[in-house]
Amino acid sequence: MKMVEIIDGGVTTPQGFKAAGVHSGVKYRSLDLGLLYSEVPASAFVGYTSNNVKAAPVQVMMKENSEKLSAVVVNSGNANALTGRRGIEDALEMKRAVASALNLDPLEVGVMSTGLIGRFLDMHKIRYGISRAAGALDSGREADGLIAQAIMTTDTIKKECAARVRLQDGTLVYIGAISKGSGMIEPHMKVLHGTTLSLITTDATLSPKFRETWQSILDDSMNMVSVDGDQSTNDTCILMANGKANGKCADDDPEFIDALRTVMTRIARTIAKDGEGATKLIEVQVTGADTKDEARKVVKTIINSPLVKAAIFGSDPNYGRIMMAVGNSGCKFSLDDVRLTIKGGDMEVPILDSGAPIFQEERAVEVVRMAMDNKEVTIMVDLGVGKESATGWGCDLTYDYVRINAEYAS
Repeated sequence: MKMVEIIDGGVTTPQGFKAAGVHSGVKYRSLDLGLLYSEVPASAFVGYTSNNVKAAPVQVMMKENSEKLSAVVVNSGNANALTGRRGIEDALEMKRAVASALNLDPLEVGVMSTGLIGRFLDMHKIRYGISRAAGALDSGREADGLIAQAIMTTDTIKKECAARVRLQDGTLVYIGAISKGSGMIEPHMKVLHGTTLSLITTDATLSPKFRETWQSILDDSMNMVSVDGDQSTNDTCILMANGKANGKCADDDPEFIDALRTVMTRIARTIAKDGEGATKLIEVQVTGADTKDEARKVVKTIINSPLVKAAIFGSDPNYGRIMMAVGNSGCKFSLDDVRLTIKGGDMEVPILDSGAPIFQEERAVEVVRMAMDNKEVTIMVDLGVGKESATGWGCDLTYDYVRINAEYAS
């Protein structure tokens, strides 16, 4: 077996986890409330939005900051953001309702919301949904699919992934993940501090000191996704480790860390690929940076440029827009040493070398256009000043993105 093996699965693939997704009535017809449950209290590692306008569920979670969670409830269709004291009380009531249904302490219950901002929750519907979900908890692919669907808003596809890996002590552990996210996406989540909500489960054993590693994985995966450069009020990412595999602590196990990073990267790519109105996935690889932070900043500047995103949408080989974004990043680079390459499908086309174009002929321009005319386009930039690198993911800017967001609240 490979060290890290991607398998068909979701959040209930690891031992000891159950899930449910139901229709509570917050949305007209769709599933809109999900519940995840661990048979034993799980070590919890949580990343929250860095937006200074934080939704009620984020405020509640950050204040309590429990290191153990047995359940997480998620509603979609209503973000419970900009809802004042009532929103805080509604988020607390969601925790209490789950605790009552599952015989837990409310401190063991996490809460997340996504959807329209500035609307109060109908708690009669939420309580009804929680009661239904608690009675429907199950494990297996059907349960995985139901909770993955229940947390979706403008998403067009379910986002889930699972992997198994054998640790250095011989223990076989599983990792499962679901996420939602399509618009209002440029996460900058910190562990100690249109939305991405993510739930990751594992039956590995982790201690509180894994928090620093978790932040590093977030920074290289979810925090390197951008659909539109707008950070949500609700971004939350929760990792639950319940230890049911009965192995040694995996805090420093390189196989586990690699497996978790693999799962999170796949989820991040899927979020970018399903950006609102997106037709293409953009991957940006920056090498030769002076620092890791500068490499990340250049990646984000390129991904967030409306001109770059529009060029990718139209397969327009206007590489000046990419270099404009590099220059606008404010990061250190050597124009005399910059190299730029665009890859699409089986085509990898060098465009700039030593800061000058490799080609001028119209036929060569058409080769670049052909590379860009793929569902996945990779932009590779070598800044020529150091040894640090970063990779991030975004999507093209289409007519449908404007339509979806112009009509979102109506």
